[in-house]
Amino acid sequence: MKKAKPSEMRAEYRRSDFSKVERGKYARRAKANSNVVVLEPTVSAAFPNSAAVNEALQSLVDVAQRIRRPTTKPRKAGASLRPKRARS
Repeated sequence: MKKAKPSEMRAEYRRSDFSKVERGKYARRAKANSNVVVLEPTVSAAFPNSAAVNEALQSLVDVAQRIRRPTTKPRKAGASLRPKRARS
């Protein structure tokens, strides 16, 4: 297929049809309403479709919320910050 030169337009188009065109008019809205996540190939191969990925991730979130606990044990009042030494 022969490509037209950039300065040429097909006969069915009129330059006046393009006077109101705004580049990227909806780009900000599209970016705000989308959340694209790129998976590693090995992870992608484990799931047949996006619904399966979403189901697995939702299950993981549910489990994490059920078992959420503090990362450190609370100290007893008056306990020293230094570890106890063994007596000799």
